[in-house]
Amino acid sequence: MFISQCYNLEAEAVWRSMGFHMNILHDSLELIDVPSLVKKCTDKWYNQTLCQVNDSVVRLGILQGEYHWHKHDKEDEYFFVLTGKLIIEIEGSDSVELYEQQGYVVPKGVIHKPSASNKTTVLMVETAGIIPTGNA
Repeated sequence: MFISQCYNLEAEAVWRSMGFHMNILHDSLELIDVPSLVKKCTDKWYNQTLCQVNDSVVRLGILQGEYHWHKHDKEDEYFFVLTGKLIIEIEGSDSVELYEQQGYVVPKGVIHKPSASNKTTVLMVETAGIIPTGNA
């Protein structure tokens, strides 16, 4: 299933206003230059789908500030920090601090809130059908 089959245009407009870019930026066999994308970005909260790998997508997150508490009922979410520090608050548990070159899986159904006090760049791997805003 391709991501274009997973959402409608109205949802895409809302996601774009929140800094989410659901279009797949690169096809297979294309070079993905993450530092170039990060350099061009001026948003404090930016989420761009880089590519699709089988039934999953790889997203680039450029984060500064807090996101809202949310969960994904049917999908796990993987975070991998490229630069900076990401804090993932987990409802009913200790927060997780991720530093450069560290990763963490938030299991489906777990309520969480990502935040970064300074500009942080992460890769996220999740199923193509995931709703990035979660189910609050």
